[in-house]
Amino acid sequence: SGSVKSNLGHTQAAAGMAGMIKMIEAIRHAHLPCTLHVDEPTPHLDWSRSGLALLTRARDWPDMGRPRRAAVSAFGISGTNAHLVLEQAPAGAVGAGDVGPGQSVPEAGQLPAAPVPWVLSAHTPTALHTHAQQLHEHLTLHPSDARAVGHALATSRAHMDHRAVVLHHPAEDRPSGMAGLRTLAETAAAPQAPGVVLGRAVADPRPVFVFGGQGAQWVGMAAGLVEQVPVFAERIAACERALAPWVDWSLTGVLAGSDPACDLGRVEVVQPALWAVMVSLAGLWRDLGVEPAAVVGHSQGEIAAATVAGALSVAEAARIVALRSQAIAAHAPAGAMVAVHAPVEQVQEYITGHVRSDLHIAAVNSPESTIVAGDPAAADVLLEHYGSQAQAIDVSYASHTPHIDTLHPHLTTTLTHV
Repeated sequence: SGSVKSNLGHTQAAAGMAGMIKMIEAIRHAHLPCTLHVDEPTPHLDWSRSGLALLTRARDWPDMGRPRRAAVSAFGISGTNAHLVLEQAPAGAVGAGDVGPGQSVPEAGQLPAAPVPWVLSAHTPTALHTHAQQLHEHLTLHPSDARAVGHALATSRAHMDHRAVVLHHPAEDRPSGMAGLRTLAETAAAPQAPGVVLGRAVADPRPVFVFGGQGAQWVGMAAGLVEQVPVFAERIAACERALAPWVDWSLTGVLAGSDPACDLGRVEVVQPALWAVMVSLAGLWRDLGVEPAAVVGHSQGEIAAATVAGALSVAEAARIVALRSQAIAAHAPAGAMVAVHAPVEQVQEYITGHVRSDLHIAAVNSPESTIVAGDPAAADVLLEHYGSQAQAIDVSYASHTPHIDTLHPHLTTTLTHV
């Protein structure tokens, strides 16, 4: 079918993916698109003996009694080449993307029962509530597929300032989109309702810098930036100087992986290292002209956010992140943390009804991702119950729970001068 460049132009790093999409659609529609803008095929190939022909006009792809197949090649300027052979899916196979033009949405049960967002917007809060009421009335009289409703709301309506997202959960034990619409229509307290989120679009186009907690680290992180980007290296060097009075290891050695005694599995190493990387990345973005409208952080990311916002100096933040992590290593009682792929309400209900032990909700990462922390034995019970839906986090303490209250006297003493 020729080069995808003739259809889209040079898509650079996306060229291989674009070529794959082109041939997937050709297989699905049994139609071979032509190569455009060709005067004559290349003379460097013996076309008469190759058995190949360049498609200078589109043609149907007939059923030959076997699966249709197509080859896609992508050639990177660095010398990295990729070659892929695509084969027509067996008859009757249905996937999340198998809804073509003019086709209906697959029946319920053929796709995973994932939550579906219904996005509403209006010029005023009153109009938003009215919109929710009208949509609730319409769907009551004319029940529709939840995904079709979500698609129509997201793609066929204007996006105005006052907005709401209502999550429709197909599972019977979760609040439905209809319940969320009714709540949004009836009360101004919708943000506290399960599955309903209100917000207002702002004109400020600047981004928000978000700094996460422990867990984003990997061996060799930022080492390439330290070597190749002077601005980033300068920020790392400043953080290393600020950390030096409080740690007995080298930040650049940890990032380069050249100091095996200081591995990222130690909380008193990984947390200061992550703080330095986050602060230095923010400095690099700012040097490139990307100025944040706001900063926000979770857990130790709050220290990075405070540094970038100017609430803490680099020296103050270095002292806090170093001494805090050392206190966790030395004084925090034994604990465990578990990431559960399930809504927080469901996890809390299970803990309350079955575990009845020292186990707490530590964080809510998303509507379907909950972090639990507490007693190691109780965490094992939770892991066994949720099976493949849960994963133990590689820590020996229970962050964001009453376990950490034991650090309070120590931290108030060591951080008095900050």
